[in-house]
Amino acid sequence: MITAALTCEEARVGMKALAPHIEKYAALVVRQGVNVQPGQEVVVSAPVETAAFARLLVRKAYEAGARHVTVIWNDDEVARTTYEHVDIDWFRTVPAWQRLMYDSLAEDGACFIFVEGSDPAALAGIDPAKPMAASLARNSQCKAFRRGLDFNINPWCIAGAPVAAWAREVFPGEPDEVAVYRLWKAILVTARAMGEDPEADWDLHNATFEKNLRLLNENHFDHLRYTASNGTDLTVGLTDRHLWDGGRTETPEGRAFFPNIPTEEVFTSPDCRRVDGVVHSALPLIHHGNKVDRFWLRFEDGAVVDYDAEVGKETLEQILATDEGARRLGEVALISKNTPIRESGILFYDTLYDENASCHLALGMGFPECYEGGYDMEADELLERGVNKSHTHVDFMIGTDDLSVVGVRADGVEVPVFVNGQWAWE
Repeated sequence: MITAALTCEEARVGMKALAPHIEKYAALVVRQGVNVQPGQEVVVSAPVETAAFARLLVRKAYEAGARHVTVIWNDDEVARTTYEHVDIDWFRTVPAWQRLMYDSLAEDGACFIFVEGSDPAALAGIDPAKPMAASLARNSQCKAFRRGLDFNINPWCIAGAPVAAWAREVFPGEPDEVAVYRLWKAILVTARAMGEDPEADWDLHNATFEKNLRLLNENHFDHLRYTASNGTDLTVGLTDRHLWDGGRTETPEGRAFFPNIPTEEVFTSPDCRRVDGVVHSALPLIHHGNKVDRFWLRFEDGAVVDYDAEVGKETLEQILATDEGARRLGEVALISKNTPIRESGILFYDTLYDENASCHLALGMGFPECYEGGYDMEADELLERGVNKSHTHVDFMIGTDDLSVVGVRADGVEVPVFVNGQWAWE
């Protein structure tokens, strides 16, 4: 079938048609994503190129009753220039003013909206040790901020908005206006924000999570066994009191929010001491602007003991070297290939989207909400029970079209969970 290419003028007309949907999307992020409460502090972290969308979020937050909205801007070009000219030692410490800003906002009960939109190749050629050092410093030194996010004390939501360089990567060869329009449309479709009432659509979407969570939690598997034709043959043990989560989650006080828009995953934290075998990636991993592709990891007694990558091996090495927990798993996530993101056929080159098109695992930190009573435990107590402790959390996609996942209960009964990349009960 022959299709005509969009012109820039057609893209401009298309953007005008999308404007009401983008506004509803902003409201969805504010009301369902972080569930802003009257009198609450709200933080919006956004790329400067997404200023128009950030302004919408600010307005929607005030309409929801926010006491005050703080906007934190970031920029790919500034970040790259900084990494090019500043010695690595500087990145190993977070400036006092920045620690005070993040920690005081968290302690004040703020909710955090993170607008995802960056050039996937922004840091190509930059020593990956520098952004890794900056990330480690922020995650280890901004203690109240990190605890607020890690323990869901502060509601948070990651949601995407296009920037031109990202759009060009996703839709190569298109003029910027056309690529940005197409990416906006893809974001809205995958975020279920194109209907008349996106918030109602998300209530319905959450019902599908509840069914899958019920089936997984009722079986209470001892371990999962992953196999695929690309060589994946991995056994992942689960903790004695593990809980599956996904879709809408809650703060310890019971306030509901969606951490990711879009989201298609149900997940838990495995026993980081009981992972054995080999797993192969199914999609590229973009980490701090560097690509890792066609890679594999071999685990023994929970830890990565060998690995390789055709692209980005140095970045993979830096991830694994973050700390002791970076070589162990903190998350297993199950996602059917029958989702809007996967069915779009688009490779987004962005983890928020690509992880929701594919079953994935994560190196690093585990989740307290995925262990019964975990919110009442410290990180070291959770680690003693098998929930990983780390200053990083890096998702990587393993969901091939022929992926099989079998759940094995403590009594040895085997239950098919995934067959050919989709839920066995679909």
